[in-house]
Amino acid sequence: MIGPTGVLALAHTFGLLQSSVLAAVECTGTFKPISASEYVAAINPGWNLVQAVTFQDIKAAGFKSVRIPVTYADHFTGTSPGWAINGGWLQRVSDVVDMALDAGLYVLTNVHHDSWQWADISAAGANVTAIEERMYQTWLQIGQKLGCKSSSVAFEPINEPPINTEEQAAELNKINGIFLKALKDAGGFNTQRVVTLVGPNMDSIKTSQWFEAPTGYENPWALQYHYYSPYDFIFSAWGKTILSADDIAAVEKDIENIRANFTDVPLVIGEFDASPINTEPAARRKYMDVVVQKAKQLNTAVMVWDNGLDHFDRNTKQWKDPQSLQILLNAAAGVTNSLADYTTDASVDEQSSSAYVFHKVGDAVSDQKISISLNGNTLKSIATEDGKPLTPSTDYVASGGDITLKSSFLSTYFSSPAATGSKVNLTLTFSAGATAAVNVVQWDVPKLGLTSSKAVAGADLRIPVTWAGVNQPAAVKMRRNDGIYLFDDWTQYLGPLQAAYGTYSGQWNWDGNSLILTASTVNAVIAAGVSTTFTFDFFPRVPGNSLNYTLTV
Repeated sequence: MIGPTGVLALAHTFGLLQSSVLAAVECTGTFKPISASEYVAAINPGWNLVQAVTFQDIKAAGFKSVRIPVTYADHFTGTSPGWAINGGWLQRVSDVVDMALDAGLYVLTNVHHDSWQWADISAAGANVTAIEERMYQTWLQIGQKLGCKSSSVAFEPINEPPINTEEQAAELNKINGIFLKALKDAGGFNTQRVVTLVGPNMDSIKTSQWFEAPTGYENPWALQYHYYSPYDFIFSAWGKTILSADDIAAVEKDIENIRANFTDVPLVIGEFDASPINTEPAARRKYMDVVVQKAKQLNTAVMVWDNGLDHFDRNTKQWKDPQSLQILLNAAAGVTNSLADYTTDASVDEQSSSAYVFHKVGDAVSDQKISISLNGNTLKSIATEDGKPLTPSTDYVASGGDITLKSSFLSTYFSSPAATGSKVNLTLTFSAGATAAVNVVQWDVPKLGLTSSKAVAGADLRIPVTWAGVNQPAAVKMRRNDGIYLFDDWTQYLGPLQAAYGTYSGQWNWDGNSLILTASTVNAVIAAGVSTTFTFDFFPRVPGNSLNYTLTV
């Protein structure tokens, strides 16, 4: 914690450096101060990483705010002691902030990737004095440039600062104070402006342990943390495509714990995500609901991370999972959602999901049941994606949350001659909350363009695939031909859907026409000197819906 003495010391240390950039900015017009609590309530829900051209789209979708991450590391034109930032870059930041304001959005902006470039106080041999100087000068200039913006604009000092020890955490607490000192010296409306201070790594546990707020400053402040847990579900690590009941309980406990440690502090989950690219739909939608509902209960704002691949297609202006969007918006408003049931037991050898109705090519068409947790709501109607309503008793029978789709209805989509793939999307409407989507899919086992090759170091291996159902792999098992797991032999203690499985993005990937083994995976096979079989699982994740590919050495 920085007390009054510390404030005076900082003033002495940094006071002489102000003249190296600009004098304190003076603003015309008025500034309508708001409290940190008012700001946090107003920004919920928010969005991350939006291009300027999508501000109107995000606003139209129902979001109230945008977090604009900015990297300054490549835009310094000066060195110590002034650390001048390119004026064109600062102007661009200002212009983008104005675009978001013009769209009617609240804004939170920060210093982003710099945290692991020049501002990493945990790095071996880190020059903490130089980092403090540069942080002060960076925020002095940002504060001068943005100092006359309205109270809809808030600042965040640094994104996810790496911290490993209590001593490093104490230094981060000091940097929060340096940030506030720079804003004060920058002039304008900055001492009245809301800020979101940060704890170690912006991790809820480390923040609860080591964060201490600076004293001696006037700014209304909230505390920001990020949430990407459970890690193995969010990042599809070790084959995990199931969100268990224990996982859900842990999520709720995590959010409750940080609130219990900061009972009177406005809280913001500045980043969280469960991506349609790599998570099963029903589990993903449940996760979205649990996080946002719990945050809402505990007066915590949420801001979704979207790098342009996850949720909103900036080119087509389409949402990849509109139900996740509806769930988030309703949960943020405190409205209860009805949600598709799915497998929660990680010990099983196959996985079901009521976000789908699956039919295997060649099987007889029969009635199929899906289950919905109504959560106090009632089912009002079911319709196809083109708006055609299904007829109760004829097309389906509903008993509470159990809905049986009749074979006579499904036969209009399922047959041996019919192509594989998504046949129709059904929309279930309830008395309140988000709709539920059910994707009706006819499937067969996909086909690979080749089934083996020799490992070649240094590049990703792309394997052509012809999809035959859901155009997305579920998980990839990686087992050497001598029986040893290529990675993480400890996964033998997990269930059969995870033992020997790799991790999405780092070890395997996919795109429209290819399954991908990453260069690091190929190199691991070469280093082991043993040919390795990769088993690609698809949805539905049931025995038989897999393909093997062998990488030889």
